[in-house]
Amino acid sequence: MKNTRPLLCTLALTIMMVTGPATAAESVLPRAVVELYTSQGCNSCPPADKVLYNLAQQHEDLLLLSYHVDYWNYLGWTDPFSDARYSQRQREYADRMRERYVYTPQVIINGDHVVRATAQQQIRATSSDLAPLRDVADIKLATSDTGQAARGTVSLRGVGKQAAGNGGQIWLIGFDREHARDVLSGENAGKRLVHANVVREMISLGQWDGTTRQIPFAMSEPYDGGIAILVQNGRGGPISGAAMVRFDD
Repeated sequence: MKNTRPLLCTLALTIMMVTGPATAAESVLPRAVVELYTSQGCNSCPPADKVLYNLAQQHEDLLLLSYHVDYWNYLGWTDPFSDARYSQRQREYADRMRERYVYTPQVIINGDHVVRATAQQQIRATSSDLAPLRDVADIKLATSDTGQAARGTVSLRGVGKQAAGNGGQIWLIGFDREHARDVLSGENAGKRLVHANVVREMISLGQWDGTTRQIPFAMSEPYDGGIAILVQNGRGGPISGAAMVRFDD
């Protein structure tokens, strides 16, 4: 589906998987960051949601995130996971890429490569073929209790002080591992939709100038999928680095 609203205008750390009693692992660099922009109010989206779900089952080396946009809520169904901030994030990508509109479903890899959202093999191949992300970040968790909101410290390794305006934007992401919902109205009325790695919270941790830095963080709620830190070349820019923390069941 296409949205013709005016286009407006994040580098990546990644996942901590949580399903029950768990222990924190060391930070791991993901092979790529795959962002799906989707909506329960979009009748073109369920196949893409299924592709992301399948990839999540098969590829622990990828950071896969499902952002639910809010611009289709007027069609008769309000997506319970939608947030205007995720719509804004997509518009910032579109603005930088000089796209005339935003649409769902859309997959963006490493903040710089648009791939057809239902093309599972192409998503897999593109994620594998891209240049590796920089290993610039670690997450240290202060607790492994999955019933509590995650908190800890993000450590950024210095890569050289950047000129003003050339630094990275740091994002903290909280997401749930899986959600299944019955859609009661709108374009997907009567369908039971299953989503993987649903983004529930996105917090700006400010700008990074390329120097060694430690940033304390605290999520507002516990998320059973995990957390991610995204370090990005400005808002809507390419993702140049990443790290991943998972919980072992």
